[in-house]
This record gives sequence, C-alpha cells and structure tokens, in this order.
Amino acid sequence: MDHRYGCEDEDIGHYTCRRTNERIVVDGRLSEACWQRAAKSPRFVDMVTGVPGFLDTHMAALWDDRNLYVGFWIEEPNVQARFTERDSPVYFENDVEVFIAGRDCYYEFQINARGTIYEVFYIWQEAYKKGGFAGRPEFDLTMHAVDVLGGFQDGMRYKKHPRGRRWAFMDWDLPGLQATVHVDGTLNDDTDMDRGWTVELAFPWDGMRTLAQGRALPPKDGEIWRMDFSRFEALHANGRLIDPSVGWSFNKHGVYDSHIPECFTHVHFSDEPA
Repeated sequence: MDHRYGCEDEDIGHYTCRRTNERIVVDGRLSEACWQRAAKSPRFVDMVTGVPGFLDTHMAALWDDRNLYVGFWIEEPNVQARFTERDSPVYFENDVEVFIAGRDCYYEFQINARGTIYEVFYIWQEAYKKGGFAGRPEFDLTMHAVDVLGGFQDGMRYKKHPRGRRWAFMDWDLPGLQATVHVDGTLNDDTDMDRGWTVELAFPWDGMRTLAQGRALPPKDGEIWRMDFSRFEALHANGRLIDPSVGWSFNKHGVYDSHIPECFTHVHFSDEPA
C-alpha cells in the first residue's frame, strides 16, 4: 500500500462474512440466533491512530441469497439524535456508517439513533464514461442532485486521491434497503444513563448491481469485497462542540477520512454457515 493513503497493508482488517439460512427480521434488535453466532469485529479503533475507542463498538455481517446483513452494537451512555429528515447530515451528530466499494464507484450509508438515513453514490470522474455510468438515467449529471468530492483542506484528512475527483449523487437510494435501530435507553434524555443502541441493516444484492460491476451477486465463496464500517461521535465539553467529531472504524485509516477505498476492510465471503 502506498503510504500516501495513510494506511499500510498491515493496518487493513479482514472479516469473514458467513452465510445464514435463518430468516432475519430487520427490527434493529439483532435477536436472531445467527447474530449471536456471527463473528463480531474487534472493538473499533480511532480512525487516525488505531487506539481502541473509549466507547465500545462492534459490527458483524451475514449473507443469504437475497441480502447482505450488517449489525452494529454501539455503547452509548447518552443516546442522542436530532435529525429526522432523510439525507440529513447525520454525520454531524452520532452515527454509524457503511461504505461498500466497487471498482470505479462506492456507496456511502449512514444512520443515526433515530433511524434517519443518509446515502450517497460516488463515481470516480475519470471512470464516469469508461465505466458505463454516463449512459444511465440514474447517473445523468443534468437530472440529479450531484456534488463533487475532491480534496480536503483539513490537515487531518487525505488531501488528493490519485484517481482525482468523484461525482457524488446525493439523491441516489439503494433499492430495497432495510434499516432499523433499537435504543437501549431513552433517546435525547440527559437525566438518565443509557446502555446504547443497535442497528440492523439489509442491503439487497439486486440493489448492488451497479456496485458489483460484473461481480457475482451474491458473491461466490472466497470472493473479497472492500467495505468500511465506522462510527462518529459528536462530543461536547465545557459548552462547546469538539471539532472534528471522534471517528472510530474497523481498522486504522491513518487519516481522518472515510473516503479512501484502499483503506477499507477486506470482507471475505464464505459459504460456511455462521
């Protein structure tokens, strides 16, 4: 791995996503037996330094013929979430995030403890035509809410990716997505102590055909996809917001930036049952 990315090969995590034959009801509780058997990730670490987060965060993933399932267990003594409108900037408060990478594109998903969702689909500009995106109505640059993701001015962030800028399709929604949250405590109540919250997600394979770019869906036994699993925590101290928010992820990125697919975790798909 080129050191300019911020992460070295030894920094990047590996996770085995096993098959489930059990029906999963996406209710946010992660109560099915298969979730108890699924391998949990290590405790999330600081995105920059790799030091374990001071609040516990784990994820697990499963798959079947219809969906990729992702669960999060999030320790949180004071569960807070204010944004309620879809595609609100939930990254400004407490959220968990999943990034799924394709060859020339990647998908960003975020959710807060209210269950408010934020989604964006990114395409590298240099691959927009050669990757087959330009002729598709859902990626018409004149018909959709499109932003540009380039470098960052913040010194903690990765400034310029060798592939250049990305088109960010802000109004893209993953077809068939299911996403639910369960709060173990009382939301937005500073007078008591909460235990935390859990998140249960189902990403349909049919909705990921653009991301797959010709790869088998569901993935074949032994195939590897690159995904990022992270959490951001807005902290207030002495009457002020600590900026930037604390960021924890499955593995160290070396920089405060989730948008580096080369630093995403290796997810190994296995036909072996959970």
